[in-house]
Amino acid sequence: MLGILLVLFSLSEIQDITKALEAGNLYLLLAGFLIQLIWLLNLGITFKHLYHLMGIKEKSSHLFWVASAANFINVVAPSAGIGGIAIFLDDAKRHNHSPGHVTIVGVLFVLFDYVAFLCFLALGWIVLIRRNNLNPGEITASFILLGLAVGLAFILYLGYKSRERLARLLVRLTRIINRVLKPILHRSYLKEENAELYALELSDGLHAIRGRKKDLIWPFLFSLNNKAILLVILAICFFTFQIPFSFGTLVAGLSIGYLFVIVSPTPAGLGFVEGALTITLNSLRVPLGSAVLITLTYRAITFWFPLAVGALALRVLKFKKKIRLNEENPA
Repeated sequence: MLGILLVLFSLSEIQDITKALEAGNLYLLLAGFLIQLIWLLNLGITFKHLYHLMGIKEKSSHLFWVASAANFINVVAPSAGIGGIAIFLDDAKRHNHSPGHVTIVGVLFVLFDYVAFLCFLALGWIVLIRRNNLNPGEITASFILLGLAVGLAFILYLGYKSRERLARLLVRLTRIINRVLKPILHRSYLKEENAELYALELSDGLHAIRGRKKDLIWPFLFSLNNKAILLVILAICFFTFQIPFSFGTLVAGLSIGYLFVIVSPTPAGLGFVEGALTITLNSLRVPLGSAVLITLTYRAITFWFPLAVGALALRVLKFKKKIRLNEENPA
């Protein structure tokens, strides 16, 4: 229902996207959607390596569906990523994986994603500075992203060094959440003892990394690969409409577009990315009409297509769950 509502509220944008796609080269558009599918498969491989880091064996094909479903939930029911994590935790419960270890996988994935993107963002900054196009909004958003990455790294470091300190931090956060929600719910939303237990599980998961630090390289490389794939998709959008571009334009465009996917208040940057990417491309000497076409096509491939795959993934996971229950409890 939420997915349908999102489509209805975005109907005017979808109509604009449809017109943009009709004006493009069909074969190049199909290539763009195929590469986006490879991006989703690469996502599953990234999670496979992170699961392996935690001592969990899971197929990348299965994690492809889980990650796609989590992305769908994060968009249609924005909850700061908690909804997506719930999909992973529910899947972990069905497969008897440690919830703490799976949570560490989620945190590491986000951290690697931020760090990999910061590498691209640094290149984008260089391009924008050289062309005198860096504005205060982009600088502020970049520092917000840097703060998020540092915060996640601090939590992981804290849990790695001391489970007691991590437990105190989680209990403190639990009290803050309860204090905020109590006037609405008239009860405590989270239990402090559960926070302490969860801290122990998280700490155990982080200690599993000891002696396996070299295995952290592969997930990071796959995160970098994800950004490179998005760069290729953006280039295909330019080729689709036969619009000339430079490598600097691609890097700067991807940097600003993806930056507002992360830091904007709307799910996956809906509304913000379209505006920011169009303005950025236009400031990089791409004609305004062409910038709009490229932006709409890029969002069709990187936002709406994965959203549709995520909706399908939810049904696939539900079907798998039924099969598993039938196997465990035959009639």
